[in-house]
Amino acid sequence: MKIVALIPARFGATRFPGKLTADLCGKSVIARTYLSTLATEVFDQVIVVTDHDIIAQQIEKEGGKVFRSQKEHESGSDRIAEAISGIEADVVVNVQGDEPFQDKSSLAELVGAFEDPKVQVASMMRKITDETQLLDPNAVKVVVDQNNFSLYFSRSPIPYIREQKQSINFFRHIGVYAYRKQTLMEYTNWEKTMLEKAEMLEQLRLLENGIKIKMVETSHQAVAIDTEEDLDKAIAFYQNNLR
Repeated sequence: MKIVALIPARFGATRFPGKLTADLCGKSVIARTYLSTLATEVFDQVIVVTDHDIIAQQIEKEGGKVFRSQKEHESGSDRIAEAISGIEADVVVNVQGDEPFQDKSSLAELVGAFEDPKVQVASMMRKITDETQLLDPNAVKVVVDQNNFSLYFSRSPIPYIREQKQSINFFRHIGVYAYRKQTLMEYTNWEKTMLEKAEMLEQLRLLENGIKIKMVETSHQAVAIDTEEDLDKAIAFYQNNLR
């Protein structure tokens, strides 16, 4: 089974324009993401997918492979679908370009989910341990069935606990997706669905079209860079743990 990691890398960002090219202790954020993904040794191939010259140059400087997008795309999934259409692969993993410190064990377990032929799409989740995340609409929640296939994703706290005495685990969705190639190609050709538009969550398009998502639990705390303050935290993490 050939496993390919694709890292969609768009230069523009609403809250932090150009964040992927920002310096993170001597290398750009996107270069750190590429190198840490490569270092996991989980993938047969790692490719950065971008339409921006500076991002491409930073990856090529590291000896990395770049796919240059030829079209405008609404999402990272659409961007990687264009790239993978001409690449031989069984499973495609969409690695977030603004998460510079990838975790080997989590990614290995994610890819391992495809040993089950029923799995078409897999993603990650982590237990929510503080109420702030539970109530934050930017922290997407997921509920699963007894086999850890997703039932629903929401920006609202789910499930609702009617009997407050009941103890239950809440899970936050971690936005790293893995797809069988054919499923990814089909998914990106479907129209946006009602629940997807309501919640502004593209993974709901899969559920509304009958595709179950296998959820892999992780304890890894990803460092995602959405703001300049996040970059400061990433620099501190690197200096304290990886230098």
